[in-house]
Amino acid sequence: MLEKKGLVYRSTGSWYEVRDANGDFFSCRLKGKFKIKDLKVTNPLAVGDEVSFFIEDGEEGTGVIFEISPRKNYIIRKSVHKTAHGHLLACNLDQLVLIVTLANPKTSLGFIDRMLVTAETFRIPVLIVFNKIDLLPKEGIEYQDVLIDLYTSLGYGCLVTSATTLQGTDDLMAALENKISLVSGHSGVGKSTLINILDPELDLATNEISTFANKGVHTTTFAEMYEIKANSYIIDSPGIKELGLMDVSQSELAHYFPEFRDLLGECKFHNCLHINEPKCAVKDAVEAGEISETRYMSYLSMFDNHDNRR
Repeated sequence: MLEKKGLVYRSTGSWYEVRDANGDFFSCRLKGKFKIKDLKVTNPLAVGDEVSFFIEDGEEGTGVIFEISPRKNYIIRKSVHKTAHGHLLACNLDQLVLIVTLANPKTSLGFIDRMLVTAETFRIPVLIVFNKIDLLPKEGIEYQDVLIDLYTSLGYGCLVTSATTLQGTDDLMAALENKISLVSGHSGVGKSTLINILDPELDLATNEISTFANKGVHTTTFAEMYEIKANSYIIDSPGIKELGLMDVSQSELAHYFPEFRDLLGECKFHNCLHINEPKCAVKDAVEAGEISETRYMSYLSMFDNHDNRR
């Protein structure tokens, strides 16, 4: 029996593609049931996990995972199918690359802000990529510029791209260099198309936008990691229709809004929830135009919406 260490490149739910230090791939299954301490999830393993596995005598190309290394971070959402459980999207990330579109289909600000809060729980840097700029009218471009100014002021990187004109694709490649990046967003925002431009050899499946309700069609079925350049990895994940926050309490929520975080010591009450309390520094900043009203509305939506989906 031979023991090895490797990185999970693909997860199908029951089998995992693991790459060892030599670059060889093995199809692995889990040994028994894994339970992560203090983490109720539908999938104990995710792409990006570092694992130890063994190869049984006489078995070539397959292995059994018996240990998961401690994670430095992860992106998690509420399970769509199992109440009170989470679903891991990816682990051990250097950044989250969030692909959004303001047309065909339109990404809601509520969804963007929920993804940002999810990343903030582990202080994972975020790059927001505004794709399909070629589809926007002049007014749409002006609105997009307002959003870019807003999110840039909060410390988030922003890029504008077009798969049609190739605008911004070189900048996107540069932003991915020497990092492990989770590429996420709604179905139909152009994730797979952009990835194919960055690495045409991948030839990922793409689909046109469904004419019904102007929504995207899922093309990625399972999360999978690709090395698009030496030392540069992306994790392509299935399009997310809705995002439920996991393990973010109402009392903690404001800590994951950078513009709120800077004011938390200035409220009259140390346990201020920034809803109805008097002399609240956050509400005062919203009224003064120092905090975006759309961001505050996103906060209220997450605070009030107990299943945390939007």
